[in-house]
Amino acid sequence: MVIDLASEETLKLIAESVKVPPSDSYRSTSYLQSEEAYLAKYQASIEDPESFWREIADELTWQHREQAVVEGSLPDFRFFPGSFINVSENCVDRHATNPASRNKVALFFEGENGERKAVTYLQLQREVSKFANVLKSLGLQKGDVVSVYMQNLIETYVVLLACLRIGVIYNTVFAGFSAEALRERIVSSNAKAVICANGSYRRGKVLRLKEIVDEALDCENQVENVVVYNRVQGLETPMMEGRDHDYDAIISQALANCPPEPLDANDPGLLIFTSGTSGKPKGIVHAGGGFLIGTYAYTKYQLDLRPEDVYWNTADIGWLTSHIFVLVGGLALGTTTILYEGAIDFPHQGRLYEVMERYSVNKVFSAPTAYRMMLKYGLDLAQKYDLSNLSLLVSVGEPLNPEAWQWMRKALGRGDVVINNTWGQTETGGTPLASIPGATVMKAGSCGVPFFGHQVDIVGSDGESVPDGTPGYLIIRNPFPSLARDIFGDHDRYLRSYFAQVPGAYFTGDSAVRDSDGQFWVLGRVDDVINVSGHRISTMEMESSLINHRAVVEAAVVGQPDEVKGVVPVAFITLEKSFAPSDELAAELKQQIVNDIGSFARPERVHFVEAMPKTRSGKIIRRMLREIIQNGEVRGDVTGLEDSDILDKLVLDVTGQGNAV
Repeated sequence: MVIDLASEETLKLIAESVKVPPSDSYRSTSYLQSEEAYLAKYQASIEDPESFWREIADELTWQHREQAVVEGSLPDFRFFPGSFINVSENCVDRHATNPASRNKVALFFEGENGERKAVTYLQLQREVSKFANVLKSLGLQKGDVVSVYMQNLIETYVVLLACLRIGVIYNTVFAGFSAEALRERIVSSNAKAVICANGSYRRGKVLRLKEIVDEALDCENQVENVVVYNRVQGLETPMMEGRDHDYDAIISQALANCPPEPLDANDPGLLIFTSGTSGKPKGIVHAGGGFLIGTYAYTKYQLDLRPEDVYWNTADIGWLTSHIFVLVGGLALGTTTILYEGAIDFPHQGRLYEVMERYSVNKVFSAPTAYRMMLKYGLDLAQKYDLSNLSLLVSVGEPLNPEAWQWMRKALGRGDVVINNTWGQTETGGTPLASIPGATVMKAGSCGVPFFGHQVDIVGSDGESVPDGTPGYLIIRNPFPSLARDIFGDHDRYLRSYFAQVPGAYFTGDSAVRDSDGQFWVLGRVDDVINVSGHRISTMEMESSLINHRAVVEAAVVGQPDEVKGVVPVAFITLEKSFAPSDELAAELKQQIVNDIGSFARPERVHFVEAMPKTRSGKIIRRMLREIIQNGEVRGDVTGLEDSDILDKLVLDVTGQGNAV
């Protein structure tokens, strides 16, 4: 049964998309170097997934390993049942004990305020062991939960790796969430401790994180200890006697030897809450060992990551992408990674390029909003910096429009950089769809091909597979190691949310199309569809149409209730710097959607805004846009904003009607 989630024009563009092969120079350094190699390995992994995952497991260090690879099926499954592995040992110790890598830089840190630090794998092992002993001294044991309220710091990585070392389950909370949001996560997870920084630098301001923690803990909770890292020296920081501990003081007293605990590969390792934009946030539970096995595989093959690389994933540690591709996947592969605290375009627009040049970064992973920001700032700025080492640009989180794709390749990558636009979810613990950079062709806007061992399919409302070129629901038919194992404290919700829609399969909640070359195109969330006068329209499809216009850097479309049509689409536009808002431009943009999709999709209004409300991970918070057009203000939580200063101006732009046409 066909799902009406894409226009004929969109399907035509997908069918006519141009294939761009990776350069010969890139292929020569890749783990896989041809389409045939990918197809052969993928087919083998589907016919015999156990052999593929056993191959990955052979590259890791185990404390005890049984022969069994997979036990059970969706939704109740285990990988390497009865086997014991430690994530911290694989990310730190096996490099720290290797003479060839022990003195290699594991993490470079750069603060928005200009501070720079570095830590080698050997130094990292020492600090992780010491903090693991700190956790033990506070009475924390395997299975206990701690909430971590910190930004991108080396110390944050020390804390998380120490938790993984002794089996303490960590829950990172975005350092910018309100006290209410933090409280909900602390209480919901039954956290016994909170680890936080006293403050954080953001766009030249200092965020007082410890004060937010204190406010969050002004309730009934199970927290017995709070450890505070003094990131901002001289900042007056309230400390409660008996409960609060200074990070530097307590770690200085700890022994630097803490052997990694043997942990069952299926024991819970980390807990991360979804954003909660609709309904109560879900605490997604990932198995520690399964997460390691899956993320190691994703990072190796989708990023071609090697020990000699200098790699920068700009994601905030509050976003699971950092855990997948840096904390676990990146360190397990022994690479050198950049950690950056603050906004990547502050204190000047070339900050991102400056960092890339300083460390000779050759692989970058970011959100499409960051790449569109670079496009907005122009080619002249990019050309002021030496970006000649760049070989791979990876994207996840929002649709990557073709214009930004072309600009990234030509302006940043001299025409031969590989661009990998991926798809993944918090629940998948990785990116089941992506290019295999040296092997598969690229297509602007495509999310690539299924990863090894993943039976990705597109089905109709009856659960049956649909033909290529037909939109439908994106599902995965088989278990894989990094797939979420539960929703914390609510197993029934886990089953209802992901496995009730298509029995025997994981339901992603996204709609997609597979083209005739086997590439997947994700159209958007099934619930990101508005019904205008009986026509169901994907807001992502409308946004893609707008972004293709030469004047548009970013676009967001939301639905507004209407007495006649039920719902009408309203567009928000950020313009390229050489264009100015005008009635003529608004009419042109409305007509572009009419041309691409149909007259029924014409936006009721177009709002020209200077900036979109975004999370630090770069996702546009469309909920805030809906609240502004419906209520004239944002009534929900706003502390997760990447830049809170834009909100008043955004409300004025919209409600003042000065830039609405």
